[in-house]
Amino acid sequence: MSHHHHKKETIHYKQIFAFVFGLILWFLPTPEGLSIEAWHLFSIFISIIVAVIIEATSIFTASIIGLGFVILTHTLTAKQAYSGFSQGFILLIIVAFLIARGVIKSGLGKRLAFLIIKRFGKSSLGLGYSIVAADMLIAPAFPSNTARSGVLYPIVQALSSDSGSKVADGTRKKLGAYLMMTSMAGLTISSAMWLTAMAANPAGAKMAKEFGVDISYGSWALASSLPSLIAFIVIPWLLFKIFPPELKETPDAPMVAQEQLKHMGAVHKNEYIMGFTFIAMITLWILSSSLGIDKTAVAFLGLGVLMLTNIFTLEDLAHEGRALGTLIWFATLYTMSSYLNEFGFMTWLGNHISAIIAGYTWPIVYVGLITGYVFIHYFFVSQTAQMLALFSVFLSVGVNAGVPAELLAFMLLFATNFNAMITPQGSSANVIYLSSGYIESREVYKYGGLVTLANTFIYLGIGTAWIMLIF
Repeated sequence: MSHHHHKKETIHYKQIFAFVFGLILWFLPTPEGLSIEAWHLFSIFISIIVAVIIEATSIFTASIIGLGFVILTHTLTAKQAYSGFSQGFILLIIVAFLIARGVIKSGLGKRLAFLIIKRFGKSSLGLGYSIVAADMLIAPAFPSNTARSGVLYPIVQALSSDSGSKVADGTRKKLGAYLMMTSMAGLTISSAMWLTAMAANPAGAKMAKEFGVDISYGSWALASSLPSLIAFIVIPWLLFKIFPPELKETPDAPMVAQEQLKHMGAVHKNEYIMGFTFIAMITLWILSSSLGIDKTAVAFLGLGVLMLTNIFTLEDLAHEGRALGTLIWFATLYTMSSYLNEFGFMTWLGNHISAIIAGYTWPIVYVGLITGYVFIHYFFVSQTAQMLALFSVFLSVGVNAGVPAELLAFMLLFATNFNAMITPQGSSANVIYLSSGYIESREVYKYGGLVTLANTFIYLGIGTAWIMLIF
């Protein structure tokens, strides 16, 4: 009893700490070059992050309290503060999460899971590798890592629950947490591997042209091939060591999967409907940029088809409360981060980083710029927003200091992808994994931070040597 009481007390003091931390920042004199709004918004935003890291409260609670503060203190107008809720890509995450439920419910998820287990399921590490490999293979056709997480997630979800690892009965750590974390980490690598794997990549290539750097599909693939393959080998294994599943070896799993597939029999009508809808959605997602169609609208239509055919019902919607919570915290953090950028906070921070390292020899400037670029992602909720805000700034500072333009351009573009797991909100692709309940946000700060560190070492170390060698 006393222990329980004690736990309550400690939670109290953490909440007070987060609040006092925010208050102190708020009342500190505004740093030179920043508007008071930018500083106040930063105080609220960073307090939310601190509250989550020290486990004072959940990311959802911290965000809604922050949202209230932002509006009541007139740091943002109500219209500005709620603007994130109308963002299409945030709705896409939610709808993709609901469609995942249909993939599982129709039985298609189970069938796919058993086919994968039959082939790679002797160990949890083998499953981890197979998910990331699948991601890297489909990535060049997917100009959106958010849409890709919507394709991978239901398979990871089915793999976890069919291996007896579920959120509801407290067995998330058995296998699911590891697989979700690995798939999330895999997206940071697959997005860096191909020019077309992430919406920001082609935009960045266009911006690099202004500095005389020509990035083609082929040169991107060549530059990223070695570091991305090394990261593919290292990261699932690293997570297996630092964030291990309780279930490590499953020698009988392929046999069991074979039995289960036999037991499932022929493909059921619902699986066909689900499969066709899923393939149609994927095809439209892939063609979305060339046909000029909205990815989110495609997802809404797909969900509509599943509801018409009763694969996804209103009862199912009632069970997916997490999706709504996700919409609220992610939209809130996205808005705050966007306005921090708009109020000039990010540029100010970027300029400070540049000023600190100016005047050193180019290798030091180069490492400093890339490390700074990775670290600054703590404050960005969108990878694309970070690239648009800082890519040209950092590239010009580096080029002026004598860093080879091509090397720096590539590395900044890779970093835009491999830093995505530094926070739970670091990429819209992370969010769908978090809504599963298999992973907690503080685990992402910890293990996602370590994955980001490992990625930075691999790309900065091996990647730099490789690019210098081939270009």
